[in-house]
Order: sequence, then C-alpha cells, then structure tokens
Amino acid sequence: MKEILRAAFVIARRDFSAIIYSKAFIFFLLGPFFPVLVGIAAGSLGGQIAREAAQPVVGLAMARADSQKLIDMREKLAVNMGESYFTQMKIVGDATSDGGKNPQDYLNKKEDNLSVVLTGTLARPIVTGTKRSVDRESASIELLTAHALNPGAVTLSDAKADFVAETANNDKQLRTVTAQGGQVLVFFLTMLLAGMVLSNLVEEKSNKIIEILAASIPMESVFLGKLFAMLGMALLGILVWTTVGGIGLQVTQGLPNFPTPAVGWPIFITLCFTYFIMAYLMLGALFLGIGAMAATVREVQTISMPVTMAQLINFFFASYALTKTGQPVEQFAAIFPFSSPFAMIGRAALEPTLWHHGVAIVGQLFFAILLLRLGVWLFKRNVMKSGNAGRIKGDGKRKLFGLIAVGG
Repeated sequence: MKEILRAAFVIARRDFSAIIYSKAFIFFLLGPFFPVLVGIAAGSLGGQIAREAAQPVVGLAMARADSQKLIDMREKLAVNMGESYFTQMKIVGDATSDGGKNPQDYLNKKEDNLSVVLTGTLARPIVTGTKRSVDRESASIELLTAHALNPGAVTLSDAKADFVAETANNDKQLRTVTAQGGQVLVFFLTMLLAGMVLSNLVEEKSNKIIEILAASIPMESVFLGKLFAMLGMALLGILVWTTVGGIGLQVTQGLPNFPTPAVGWPIFITLCFTYFIMAYLMLGALFLGIGAMAATVREVQTISMPVTMAQLINFFFASYALTKTGQPVEQFAAIFPFSSPFAMIGRAALEPTLWHHGVAIVGQLFFAILLLRLGVWLFKRNVMKSGNAGRIKGDGKRKLFGLIAVGG
C-alpha cells in the first residue's frame, strides 16, 4: 500500500506540474469568468429592456369626475397595497363630451398602450379589452370603483407590531435558502471541474506512455495519481476564483445576507468544502474509469453528454429531497453516494446534528476507493488485455455498440 501511494504521488506531482505550468492553465482559470461576465451583461440588458418596455395602462373614458375619483382612490390604496398591485390609469376621454365614443377607438391608439378601457359609471362600470386583459384587470377595477363610490369605507386601522427574533417555520424557510445556495455552488464547481477527468488517459494511451507506466508502477498508482493531480488543480482554481471573487465583492456591495445555517458558518463552510472533495473524488474516479475505456477524443466527447445529464439528475434529486427532511426520499438521497454530498449539505443547513456527516464522509470515501479499484480492474481487463480478456473471441466481426456483430 505504501508503494502504491508513493508512486501515486509521483504521478500526481508530474501531472500537476505539467498542468499548472502550461499556457492552457491560464484559460482554465479564466473559464468561469466568461459566463459571469455574460450573465452580468445579459442581466443589465434585460433590466434595460424591462425598464424601457411600455407598461400597460387602464384607459378611463368615463365622466371626468368619476375618472378623477378612480385615480385618487388608486393612489390612496397603492400606498398600503403596493404600487404594482394596480395598473397605471390614464384619462383618455370624457363621456359627457365625447358622446359615447366606441372604446375600441381608444384601444387602437398605439401611443397610449392601453390594455383595457373603462367606460360607464362607477355604479355600473364597463371594461373593454381582450379576454386576457379584462380577466387580469377586472378585480382591481371592481375594488377601486367600490371604494370610489363610498370613500368613507376605506378606513385602514394601524396594526400594532410585536416583533420576535424568529419563528420555527420562518427559520426553516430561511435556512433552506442557505442550503440551496450551498448545493448550487458545490454542484457548479463539481460539474465544471470533474468532467475534465474524462479525457485524462486518452493522451497516454495514444502515445503509448501508458504501457511504460503500467510496466513500471501499479495501475492503481496511475489512476490515483491522476485523480490527485486533477483534484489539486481544481482546488488551486477554486482558490484563485475565491480570491478574485472576494476582491470583487469588496469593491461592490458584498454578499447577500444569507441566513445562518444550523451548524454555524465555520462548520458549514468546512462541510461544503469537504463534500466538494468527496463529490469530486467519486465522480472523478467514475469518470477516470469511463474515460480510460475511450480510445479517442471523439469517444470522450460522445460520453460527456450522458455524464453531464447524470450529474444534473443527481443534483435535482438532492434538491427535491431538501424539503423532505426525515422522509424516505431524503434519507435515500443522503445514502445514495452520488447525491449524498448535496443532500448532506442541505442537512448541514437545516439540522445541527454532526455525527451523520462523519458517517456520510467515510461512506463516500470508501465508495470513491471502490470506484477507483473497479476502474483499474476494467482498464486492465479491457485495455491492457490482462488475463482472459487478451484471448481472441468471436469471429473478428465489427460490433455495433461493441455488442452486436455487424458486417463481414
């Protein structure tokens, strides 16, 4: 075992040095900043479009006195109910002077951007517009006309406020936000970094270096060393991104005020970091074994799509189980190795118990070792042609999906 670890660290040091001293490593470090910049630009553009987009308006074509009463009542109620609850209103006509003008004529004026036109009287209002617009505006218009007819009915009492620090329901809801934030961050980093392990052995296989390594050291050391090298590169990247992100947050408004997780911030951050390492080791061991079966870069590209979809399924499953604390689905998500890191992050935010995190981390570590040993065994059997796998089987025909013989 000691020889395997010593050889693994030699491979890890060689690969890690080769990666960080290459020019491509600069692009690796810059990679996450491109989607961030695109997101900022898209958000700014979307906000500008939303601000400049024409807002719907309720056109008032009643008697001018009635129209003014509605506008005044809207302003009064909007103070308490919120400006967004009521659509803006605009006087577009006067029933006493326009002589029963068709409401459709008002709606046809594009410059007013009217969603509906209100005619009639306060006692019998008539709302004209498309069905969707009428359904959306009718409730607020009925409320306004009722209060405009009887302004004295609108007497809002001042409720006495009695504040408490927190409630059980509110506390859980707030901590769910922290749990989701931790899950998303760890998943994003895992998906961004672990997928690169897929193509790790393709170069060695193509230039026959793998044969020299296999003759010199155990294959377990090769797999373990490459996994450690990629993990070291991932941690270095996270360190750089965290530093740059921290500087950026200091310049801007800083992080939003996330609710304190049940285990406290220091332990929660430590657990998130640990679960990222566990998720990376498990997925990295799996991807290393799968990628080792690929003979070309094209096969690696073919494999990457289902691998990414599998990661998304695990993440969505853990996110779904977040609100099912203590139920069988949440317990299964915490036990199933690939969703366990994300589910346990949710538990750390919602529950103060710590011992089950130790059990989960040990279980995930053993599963990562099992996946690594399985990948080594498959690599020896199918690629290195060790044992019975080296014997020629079948009639030499090409096989569809490697299973079904086709052609001559």
